[in-house]
Amino acid sequence: MDGFLPIYKPAGMTSADVVFKVRRIVHMKRVGHSGTLDPSVDGMLPIALGAATKAISRLQDGGKVYTGSVQFGFATTTEDLDGEIVERTPLTEPFSDQDIDTAMASFIGEITQIPPMFSAVKVNGRRLYDYARAGETVERPKRTALIKNFARTGATVFDAAAGTQSFPFIASVGKGTYIRTLSVDLGKKLGVAAAMSQLTRQVSGGFTLDQAVTLEDLAKAAETGRVADLVVPLDHAYSDVPAIDLTEAAWARVQNGASLTLPGSEAHVALRYHGLLKAIYRLTDEGVYRAETMYLANDGGKNAAD
Repeated sequence: MDGFLPIYKPAGMTSADVVFKVRRIVHMKRVGHSGTLDPSVDGMLPIALGAATKAISRLQDGGKVYTGSVQFGFATTTEDLDGEIVERTPLTEPFSDQDIDTAMASFIGEITQIPPMFSAVKVNGRRLYDYARAGETVERPKRTALIKNFARTGATVFDAAAGTQSFPFIASVGKGTYIRTLSVDLGKKLGVAAAMSQLTRQVSGGFTLDQAVTLEDLAKAAETGRVADLVVPLDHAYSDVPAIDLTEAAWARVQNGASLTLPGSEAHVALRYHGLLKAIYRLTDEGVYRAETMYLANDGGKNAAD
């Protein structure tokens, strides 16, 4: 099968756990996901099957939307509620909505983030979380993140006894953005410690949460031979690329990886044969199209294979 499964990942599972379970259910080895979700985070996790794993980077480029909540008053080792508290700044009075909204708006655009120690970013060949678990520190690389929207979506809750203030938010971001770090940096902007207290990924890879399939749904579909009904075709990853239906002669050339002379001047074209995506070709400086990514065996998600 070649295509995508918009899977709902529940809290308490790793993204790798989901991939493992999908492999077992659909009896395929070539399965991947388009962006790690922390174990405590739930939401949309696009899964790629077969040749669709070649298009994972396309899904990652599409941006993501999250809903969640942030809590002022303390910070943790993991920047969320899974870690140990390492700093407290009890609030004696709450921030006004205007102060919070103004601070959140200041993050919109390109910003610089330093990934949390408990993250999968590699430094000198090791994951940052490996350093963190070993009690080691290492200089973390700065990264540029794109924040398209970061806004409060509800009233704040002030707990005078605990010295905390929390509220829900929505964040629309580019790939590689750490929402935990965004929450912490918001607190720093206002001069207090902060941590992300909850997070759900609503949109990823062009899939929305209301399209999500649970692992239980997938297992039931497998029992009745209906998995293919849940698979989204490969074309989903290239919805913004102009499509060209191949003639028999052009298809014969594409199967051999030959270059093509095509009308138009689009940077990339999606080549289809009998309604199925077969290749992505790119326009060269010489004015001809050459193969970039091949999907010759794409079966439209109808046949399972190891």
